[in-house]
Amino acid sequence: MPEYFQQLEPCVVRLLERMGTSALVLATPLGLGKSNHLLNALYARAANDPRLKLHIYTALSLARPRPGSDLEKRFLQLFLDRHFGSDYPDLAYIGALHTNSLPVNVRVSEFYLQSGAMLGVSAVQRDYTSINYTHVARAMAEAEVNVIVHLVARRSGPNGVSYSLSSNPDVTLDLLDKIAASGKPRPLMVAQVHDDLPFLGGDAEVDADFFDLLLDDPACHHQLFALPREPVDEVEFSLGLHASALIRDGGTLQIGIGALSDALIYASVLRHQQNDEYRAALRVLQTCDSVKLIAQYGGMESFAQGLYGASEMIMDGFMLLAKAGVLKRRVYDDLPLQRALNGGLIGEILTDDSLPRLLACGAVAALIDQTELTRLQRFGLLPPECRIDGPLLHFANGETIGIDLNIERDRIALAKHMVGQKLRGGHYLHGAFHLGSSDFYEWLRNLEGEDFSGLAMSRVSHVNELYGGAETLQVAQRRDARFFNTCMMHTLLGAAVSDALENGQVVSGVGGQYNFVAMAHALDDGRSVLMLRSTRRSHGKMQSNILWNYGHTTIPRHLRDIVVSEYGIADLRGKSDEDCIKAMLAICDSRFQDALIATAQNAGKLARDYRLPDSARQNSPQRLRAALQPFKARGLFPAFPSGCDFSVDELRLLPALQLLKKQTASAAQLPGLIGRALVHGQPTAEMAPLLQRMRLDRPHTFAEHVYRRLLTQALRASSSM
Repeated sequence: MPEYFQQLEPCVVRLLERMGTSALVLATPLGLGKSNHLLNALYARAANDPRLKLHIYTALSLARPRPGSDLEKRFLQLFLDRHFGSDYPDLAYIGALHTNSLPVNVRVSEFYLQSGAMLGVSAVQRDYTSINYTHVARAMAEAEVNVIVHLVARRSGPNGVSYSLSSNPDVTLDLLDKIAASGKPRPLMVAQVHDDLPFLGGDAEVDADFFDLLLDDPACHHQLFALPREPVDEVEFSLGLHASALIRDGGTLQIGIGALSDALIYASVLRHQQNDEYRAALRVLQTCDSVKLIAQYGGMESFAQGLYGASEMIMDGFMLLAKAGVLKRRVYDDLPLQRALNGGLIGEILTDDSLPRLLACGAVAALIDQTELTRLQRFGLLPPECRIDGPLLHFANGETIGIDLNIERDRIALAKHMVGQKLRGGHYLHGAFHLGSSDFYEWLRNLEGEDFSGLAMSRVSHVNELYGGAETLQVAQRRDARFFNTCMMHTLLGAAVSDALENGQVVSGVGGQYNFVAMAHALDDGRSVLMLRSTRRSHGKMQSNILWNYGHTTIPRHLRDIVVSEYGIADLRGKSDEDCIKAMLAICDSRFQDALIATAQNAGKLARDYRLPDSARQNSPQRLRAALQPFKARGLFPAFPSGCDFSVDELRLLPALQLLKKQTASAAQLPGLIGRALVHGQPTAEMAPLLQRMRLDRPHTFAEHVYRRLLTQALRASSSM
């Protein structure tokens, strides 16, 4: 049993005593699974004692946004205090990394970074480890990790107190298995209980003796880190509509996070609940190529069978799909039974012909022994009170039936007992870690019954791979799999750039993207779908995200598959280089098509007489806005489709601040902008609460007077007033 501690400091003292070494090689989960208080206490020890060596292996060290300009601080600070709470403990090593003050005896190695947060942070960029998610456990085992620090959930029940790794069974379980297989000592398992962390089942549920030290200190309680929900614009909604039509009813879904995923989820719910509106919106955006691809690989109908989710990360989108009745296809950890379901031989509620079909396909044994009876009861094919005694099955009503189903009389009698039985033990979602909004965490905490048991947290090797003893079962479960991920840039020849810049600076990380792309190619009916906005604004200038080539690649072009932009769908799998170029040009912003065509022709990869179809020459944001405007007027495609964390005044300020940020990006135009604002930027009475929210209602300095006038002008220009 673990040693229990009700205060942080005695737990830290005991941890160092138990280790018996001055070199801590510490692993801690990515994202939400970190015990920030314990990590900060250990960091403080190392910072004050150079003899203590601390090497932290982790990923996705979550940090609150860091406002840049004074205007950003005025807007964000109140929001951050409200959203994250006053008690949230920032990770001390993150602050030290940003200020280049990390002690020489402390090192932090991450395999995935909070997107864009560590650009230019030298120590992080040097110690970043580029590695596939599924290989992390192997790498940490080889690094000889000797302590694991984990945030855990707790639940009391009839059998006592149980614990859950909740957000992060992902690497922890694989790591412990690899260390055990190597014969090395098991790391010291240290956990902190957090009462707000959702208790989840599956591989995540563990006994108390899984841990060596267990901290339950009320002073270490804090508000869980919740991701602010992002706005979605017409470009992203257009992309989501195209992507959603590639999902096949009855299939499998993996999705990432961000505005593109939010748009995909919204479009999928719209497809299910308001199918006529969905089809109408898709119709005004579709190209001829998209129509063919949707017919071949996806669909536009509502989700009658529903979807099963298998995603390393589970987030708000899966909650929204479950609430909408889309995430409802259940898979079963039994290959013959799963194959019978896939083949339509049975449904989830058994009928009078279910037993003959199950016998014919080998999903039920002809001779029922105790092992087979236990299996049938586990999955709900026979009632739990049924028992076996010698050659007979005994039922609660006193009836007995022979166990040899080769005998027609017994086979017919047993079939009657199966009628109306509902399958049990199925899962509608497997995930390796979770992260999302406060509403999402509340939903997870309140799951009950089959909703609770149907969501299974798993090790990352189960979710992100097809290898191992369960490979065939996973293939059967993941029928018609669609793996949706985002990328930053994509080349005409099929390579994707998702994690880093060409100078080597890491934006985020490979994570599981490569795993899912490779899995899509391994599954006969699977497809990888990479989503990207076709353009971006950089340093005040519009640039294309679809390029001829780039100095860094995340997904190599030999794994090219489906690419979706706001302008349509490009199917690259198995295509020649020239056909890939043509498909990518068709989903490119028209402002950049001619230059890309010329580059491809000069490289000898595109025929000199090639002419882009007229239908692809209209790819502009203006066309998308015009196409979706009638639907927005009817209340569809809201700015925050997944819910909103901002107040009414903050929502009115956001468009103006975004416009102002764009306007001030050019240093050459800034003097003229300020001059016009000083002349014309007189606020109206209606703007008073917004200026008060920004603490500009009573300006004292010249800078505050300028900010007030600039913001006033931006409010008018952005139609916020």
